[in-house]
Amino acid sequence: MEAAGGAAGVAPIKAQYLTTKEEFHTYLGQEGDPRNNKGDVNNDDDDGQKDISSDPTEPPSKLQKLEEDGKEARLPEEAAEDLKKPPGRKRARGQNKNRPCMNPMRYEKHRLCPSIIQERAEKCFFGSQCHFLHDVKEYMATKLPDLGDSCVLFKNFGRCTYGVTCRFSGAHLGEDYQNVVNADLLKQWEGKPIVKNSLSKELQQQLRKRKVPFEKSNQYLRCLGKSSCAPTGESNATNCSLSKGSVEVAKEKGLEVVGVLEREGSVLEGAHPPVESTLKMAGTVTDEDIVKLRPCEKKKLDLQGKLYLAPLTTCGNLPFRRICKRFGADVTCGEMAMCTNLLQGQSSEWALLKRHYTEDLFGVQLEGAFPDTMTKCAELLNQAVEVDFVDINVGCPIDLVYKKGGGCALMSRANKFEQIVRGMDTVLDVPLTVKIRTGVQDKVNLAHKIIPNLREWGASLVTLHGRSREQRYTKGADWEYIAECAKLASPMPLFGNGDILSFEDANRAMETGVSGIMIARGALIKPWIFTEIKEQRHWDISSGERLDLLKDFTSYGLEHWGSDTQGVEKTRKFLLEWLSFLCRYIPVGLLERLPQRINERPPYYVGRDYMETLMASQNVGDWIKISETLLGPVPANFTFLPKHKANSYK
Repeated sequence: MEAAGGAAGVAPIKAQYLTTKEEFHTYLGQEGDPRNNKGDVNNDDDDGQKDISSDPTEPPSKLQKLEEDGKEARLPEEAAEDLKKPPGRKRARGQNKNRPCMNPMRYEKHRLCPSIIQERAEKCFFGSQCHFLHDVKEYMATKLPDLGDSCVLFKNFGRCTYGVTCRFSGAHLGEDYQNVVNADLLKQWEGKPIVKNSLSKELQQQLRKRKVPFEKSNQYLRCLGKSSCAPTGESNATNCSLSKGSVEVAKEKGLEVVGVLEREGSVLEGAHPPVESTLKMAGTVTDEDIVKLRPCEKKKLDLQGKLYLAPLTTCGNLPFRRICKRFGADVTCGEMAMCTNLLQGQSSEWALLKRHYTEDLFGVQLEGAFPDTMTKCAELLNQAVEVDFVDINVGCPIDLVYKKGGGCALMSRANKFEQIVRGMDTVLDVPLTVKIRTGVQDKVNLAHKIIPNLREWGASLVTLHGRSREQRYTKGADWEYIAECAKLASPMPLFGNGDILSFEDANRAMETGVSGIMIARGALIKPWIFTEIKEQRHWDISSGERLDLLKDFTSYGLEHWGSDTQGVEKTRKFLLEWLSFLCRYIPVGLLERLPQRINERPPYYVGRDYMETLMASQNVGDWIKISETLLGPVPANFTFLPKHKANSYK
């Protein structure tokens, strides 16, 4: 069915709400009051056209195009520098790789020493070389003004760890800028971890110095011939698949190898269970570190019929997952983490593994291209973090990952894929899951060949996104193919993923025979989709309720990233990224036909109130305006572009 106005691919909105682009921006410029005639509300030039010269929301490529079209455009310095670079052959799309970024650390000219913030003035971390301020009064004289009179950390936990640097410090500062503590509330949370899976300094130092032992992984890799040959007793201690070369080595040592798959071609031609050693051993084996759990002893993962929030890069952060959990998401998963960065002890990568105590079914997703790093990373996480499952990302389509052999590329590197799955299953005490696409090339499906083997290699669950890498998000997800693969996967559960934005979409997906559904973009556009599915209704959520939702996100963000200037601006950044998806939601009461479809572009429309209209804007400047109502004014020279160009159109 075509939308009102006859435009294919455009959502059908009732005629009384439709408007033009010019009228839409004029309405927002007058703040919803047509009597509020501010004159040049949009900084238009004499011809009535918007002056883009000072608009930092447009990517350089678009500014260049507008200039070529005859519009006078004075580029910002950052954009001008980008335009000096030789143009590439490919059209700019996908990620905004050269988008302007500002380090949140630079928002304050004068910063207070961490030793003062932590009330340890007698022990400065930097000694005589410290360049931070140590005088609290001097800092307070230059500190940015407070954003409110209620600190979320002090209110919820009884103590704000950011002290005088908190942007809501008036709520908990006493005489002489002493940090006030609510002892009774603080005692209630004593010994109760709010966020789990943090990286300790001790483990980080061990990782950087490469002093972390990987006994199980090394035993498995020796079987693959990846490292030096092991002693006779060790080479058979691990249950893993052997390469042809390692089989010959084992035979030379007098070991009997049974059931080894000596393949000439791809593993897709056939697969066998892991090799069981027939080497006789004397005595009782008591070392639990080298005894692999049998499948019946592993923790079971029962996700039948549950709603699974997909691991979402950038937007699938801990505060967002808390929002979705509140609306009824059953299973949550951390953002994709690169195994090499985790093994190097990078704090930013380990932050992706953090788990809030309300996430009762939680997993982490790993990306990697080689058995050694993936197996070692799995063993590391098995010991260092608390998760219910570990997922392998075999669906990431971005070039950065694909060209290194990871993500979707593993679907066409079947030998490495098998070695990774078997190795990770060998060292993990929790279930291993895999997320894949239909294939790499469009119309060349591979999933139906891989899925039966995944079950034999040790995977406990597979999630299938009904699109290929080439397809990205064009066209619809192929749920007929997902249904075929669900039959092939049995008895291993298979979750389907793609184009779910309403409870009708979810119902049709479950009718295909999948064990459950994973929701990705649908949750970004409207996180209350989990409530709609469970209650089987369309929720005509008001703009006030949606604004309250954003307020909760900012509170969760300040709690997670901090209530100082750096934490406030980090919360703002992730809020703006999320708003680039939220603006695509069309209120139920405005639609001519239900439900809204995920690939339908919303036309320009005026909502039932000013805030509803503001939330529908595709203009980055309007997203910033929403953030300022929640987090105060943006810093000087603030710029923002969303991560994906597809969401930044005007």
